[in-house]
Amino acid sequence: MRCEWKKPVTMQTVRHSEHTLKTALISKNPALVSQYEKLDAGEKRLMDEAFRPDSNLFGPITLHSQSDWITSHPEAPQDFAEFFNDPYRKTPSPQKHSIYIQCIGSLGNTGSISEEYVKWFKGYCEAFFYGLTVKLLEPVPVSATRCSFRINDNTQNLQIHARQILKFLKKKKPEHAFCVVGIITIDLYPRDSRNFVSGQASLTDGVRIFSFARYGSDFYISHYEDKLKKLQKKSSRDYSVFDNYYVPEVTSVLLLQSCKTLTLEIGHIFGLQHCPWLACLMQGSNHLEEADQRPLDLCPICLCKL
Repeated sequence: MRCEWKKPVTMQTVRHSEHTLKTALISKNPALVSQYEKLDAGEKRLMDEAFRPDSNLFGPITLHSQSDWITSHPEAPQDFAEFFNDPYRKTPSPQKHSIYIQCIGSLGNTGSISEEYVKWFKGYCEAFFYGLTVKLLEPVPVSATRCSFRINDNTQNLQIHARQILKFLKKKKPEHAFCVVGIITIDLYPRDSRNFVSGQASLTDGVRIFSFARYGSDFYISHYEDKLKKLQKKSSRDYSVFDNYYVPEVTSVLLLQSCKTLTLEIGHIFGLQHCPWLACLMQGSNHLEEADQRPLDLCPICLCKL
């Protein structure tokens, strides 16, 4: 038998110069430089960690494969000045200062697990976006959305139309809400021609939906063949197919992954784009392994934007 040895994957590091990072954080705009100088000593010490090559808090980005986000999705970097001058970014105000979380369908195998799960989300968001109020909208069943759904040809699991959920969230958005974030454990698709999407947003309307379905360790082997046959025989508006449908087991790993995704998606609503500067929560990810490598924290450049 012939053996073929594969070359080991060589990790690469994206490391920017001190000058580049200082320009990205402080900018050359005199007004923004003055704003930076007004930070207190503790805040400035934290921000300055971005410029230290030996920092224990903020390190360079590590690429593990050619399929990682930065390699496969080249994007124009957003520094603090570009963020600050963006006329379309959303900013909380005294009139709109609340983040709302809308759960759609079950998030756990029992009602008590689902309720506890949402409380964890609420507490984490309150700590992460300190100063904003985080509130929970009353959970709704999938049928309340009146959204289209289908069977995915690859996974043979059910999927819900993400763009239609955004319209539902817009209608549910309270007047004083800064944003509404929908959470669902059923897979999503953005349009008929796409395989799936993990999340989708309308930044203009301040609404976003994302799914934790593919975070479940058994997602790709949990095929509900009987229910799919039932779906094929019935109307595509018969939401009974979601009764007792697949729900990922709530584990500490799933909770960690979910909290990262939740805060990243809300960060996008604030106007933060994917971060190319340092290891940061706002890095994009192409796959679950890459998402797991992201830290829980924002780098100083993204932190300054909030």
